Amino acid sequence: MKIINQHYVDGQFRPSTGTEKMDIINPSDESLIGQVVLGNEQDMEAAIAAASAALPSFSQTSREQRMDYLQQLHDALMECLDALQEVTTTEYGATAQRSRWSNQYAAETFLYFKEILRDFSFERRIGQSAMAMVPVGVTGIMTAWNANSGSICVKLAAAIAAGCTVVIKPSEMSAMQSQVLAECFDRAGLPAGVINMVHGRGDILGTVLSTHPAVTKILFTGSTMVGKIIARNAVDTMKRVTLELSGKSPNIILDDADLNTAIPMAVNAAFMNSGQACIAGTRLLVPEAVLPEVKAILLKTIATQKVGDPRDEQTVIGPMASQKQYDRIQHYIRLGIDEGAELLAGGLGKPDGLQDGFYVKPTIFTGVSNEMTIAREEIFGPVLSVITYKTEEEAIAIANDTIYGLHAYVSSSDMERAQGVAAQLNAGRIAINTIAHDALAPFGGFKQSGLGREGGLYGLEEQLEPKVIIS
Repeated sequence: MKIINQHYVDGQFRPSTGTEKMDIINPSDESLIGQVVLGNEQDMEAAIAAASAALPSFSQTSREQRMDYLQQLHDALMECLDALQEVTTTEYGATAQRSRWSNQYAAETFLYFKEILRDFSFERRIGQSAMAMVPVGVTGIMTAWNANSGSICVKLAAAIAAGCTVVIKPSEMSAMQSQVLAECFDRAGLPAGVINMVHGRGDILGTVLSTHPAVTKILFTGSTMVGKIIARNAVDTMKRVTLELSGKSPNIILDDADLNTAIPMAVNAAFMNSGQACIAGTRLLVPEAVLPEVKAILLKTIATQKVGDPRDEQTVIGPMASQKQYDRIQHYIRLGIDEGAELLAGGLGKPDGLQDGFYVKPTIFTGVSNEMTIAREEIFGPVLSVITYKTEEEAIAIANDTIYGLHAYVSSSDMERAQGVAAQLNAGRIAINTIAHDALAPFGGFKQSGLGREGGLYGLEEQLEPKVIIS
């Protein structure tokens, strides 16, 4: 059994001064595989002090030095890619293909920012003034459990590129994954105090990070509810915040779309990362006239979505991350049934033959109205709601009728028409005839899906402040 009782602070692994312990459960079979000793306020204070001490020197490093550091971070992650993939599957239950992609992406993120940094203009002329883009300062990074390495690294890479030092508070549910990452960061050989990581509870360590006067920036990925708490905590010291929050993404299938292509893609959009994705296209909007055909294709497609052992290369949907998450999804499936939606596939309980582990049946509801709870709230599991519409205008109205605005999808055989629809959707990203990710494009949401952007040039600029000198 793996025991994690150290935090990475000031260039070394230090024993936790906290005493609270949390079990680490393998979601595939519910076995106990480890235990993490959670950090306390003293551990977080030490990490912030280390980052603060390292900031004056690190913020003055040259572009070339920071490009070298980004390369070193990439190389260190690549050296332990197998270990990262293994622990992502063991601790989180990610499928083999998801684990490979997510950790490869995490490593490549450092190279993306290295290239952005190469030609970035830190000094500019604005009117009659000189403007310098300077590091925002000590940055607190807080992340969720569903995309651990990628979520941490896209934030860390931007901070390093800008010349900021960081304190990372990963999800306590990702302690094993985060510890391997910390070992990679240590191997990369950056100056002591530039990168720090403390394991622990968000309500304790997150509160310290979001209120501490020495922390000037917060980067957070997680639920809208927690994001609001962080924003309220941060305002007293006027911290800059970038919040990547919840979503309830619509997927509009226009009446000229090739259903045999669009519907299987829509299932993949809804069930990516076993449905535990903020960008999941969980509201499928289809023309009322083609609903019978859509149902047939959905049933045919879901039959190919193998649920089971995440190490099996044929598995598409692995276990949910925890018992809590399993229970949450069961709650929403029950609500869908109680509110009158038609259960097309899946339903309550575990799939046959998978009684050990936090497995759920991939579930599709039809006959859903946009007022139902399953169409309003983020479920964070493989549950798809099919909503019909009569006109394109109605589809757009339904898609925008949500408090969220993180992502949206459009399928059509007419690209100009699809782009016209996309222009009317209130979302930070709209994918047309694809579910691809663009790592260089800004990522973030409208409305209650967040504030600011991460990734690419915009992610770098979120770590900088403009300083104007008039002479």
